[in-house]
Amino acid sequence: MRPVSSKEISERLWFDNPWWESGTIDPRFQDLPKRFYFSSFFKHTVDRSVNRAVISMGPRRVGKTVMVYQAVERLIARGINPQHIVYASLETPLYTGLSLEKVLRLFQEIHGHQRAEELFVFFDEIQYLKDWEIHLKSLVDSFPSVKFIATGSAAAALRLKSRESGAGRFTDYLLPPLKFAEYLNFIGLEGELFFDFQEERSNAPDIARAYRCTDIEKLNGEFINYLNYGGYPEAVFSRTIQQNSTQFIKSDIIDKVLLRDLPSLYGISDIQELNRLFTTLAYNSGNELTLEELASSSGVAKNTLKRYLEYLEATFLIKKVNRIDDTAKRFKRAASFKVYLTNPSMRAALFGYVVDESEAMGLLTETAIYSQWLHTEAIGNLHYARWKKGEVDFVYLDPIRQKPSWCVEVKWTDRPARNNELLRNVVYFARKNDLAKLRVTTKTLTHHKEIDGIEIELIPAAEYAYLLGKSTFAGAD
Repeated sequence: MRPVSSKEISERLWFDNPWWESGTIDPRFQDLPKRFYFSSFFKHTVDRSVNRAVISMGPRRVGKTVMVYQAVERLIARGINPQHIVYASLETPLYTGLSLEKVLRLFQEIHGHQRAEELFVFFDEIQYLKDWEIHLKSLVDSFPSVKFIATGSAAAALRLKSRESGAGRFTDYLLPPLKFAEYLNFIGLEGELFFDFQEERSNAPDIARAYRCTDIEKLNGEFINYLNYGGYPEAVFSRTIQQNSTQFIKSDIIDKVLLRDLPSLYGISDIQELNRLFTTLAYNSGNELTLEELASSSGVAKNTLKRYLEYLEATFLIKKVNRIDDTAKRFKRAASFKVYLTNPSMRAALFGYVVDESEAMGLLTETAIYSQWLHTEAIGNLHYARWKKGEVDFVYLDPIRQKPSWCVEVKWTDRPARNNELLRNVVYFARKNDLAKLRVTTKTLTHHKEIDGIEIELIPAAEYAYLLGKSTFAGAD
């Protein structure tokens, strides 16, 4: 058997790194808009104050590789010698079984780099290398002058192994699906649908709104598009993908995780069982569930269910949210919980597009709003409240006091603006937990009212989703 030669690997490295000759990245990536996360990712890329590798994790097709190329372009623009930067995708068959150190040393040999030279090394899809975390930690320790940046989609293995083996040597960086604000920015409508707005109002609850919507009907139309396909950058720019999201999202994203990534990482033999469970979860995104109900509907044993839920959450397909009662106390034995898709577009790919009056719009709106909190400190402290006579969709528990700081009820209807009875549960929860203000979403109406001394801001759900995402990126690139 003839092994892959160093010459073949070197030729592939030259092919994958066109800037070594041209001084620029591939033209395909030059004009693509940047994710709002790019600035913070690039800061990690150039930060040499600590000797750490950056591990960029996230679901498939959210733009990790594109952001790497954009980082390369920015490095070159800042005066870094293009031949001091190398990119290698470990998904490439030629690199199968090749150690990270072998790639680095070939790169150094090609350009005659000395051991102490400051270099930038990008490893894409690093999970395809067995025991990658051991190899990478060794490189970080052995080559302190080299900045290593790795990406990966199989986040279950990445997060677990980076924490276990890379303590003090890896910085985890999560890249979630597109936020709604990013989606509007990508299609060039953000400036048209929102303008900067500053107004001091003594009765403004929770946070002051810095932007105001100019056309709620048009915004709602784009919000529905976002629910159907807007979580993936590639889909935003492709009419073909938009017309057939099942092929792109289900076949190219969901199926690769369920049928390839998870089985290979965890030795799952019954792939159809895993697929049935995920389909059940996707259909019920935002609904309260129990292990008994899931076992019955999916046909998966309860003990296996627990493991599958952990795997699916670690791969960023879902997020599990725990329940509290009307006094904000957790349950010692959490029999009930909610599961949200991290990207509402996955449901549309599995079960068909939603429109304004679709039955699923309420739960998908809730799912979309939840997803805007991904990559924020709030996500780990979000719960839902449920008691015998009522429920509140989102409650933030202060991590120190373990008391509610705020709560939000999500609706895709304007009826709460006119019917106080629909606000009874959330007002009851606010009073019981000493909250002076709360927020409720509507479909089109913006309104303020007071009930039983509780200030209530009613805001269109699409506008709220935009504001949530936008507030995360005040200093966006």
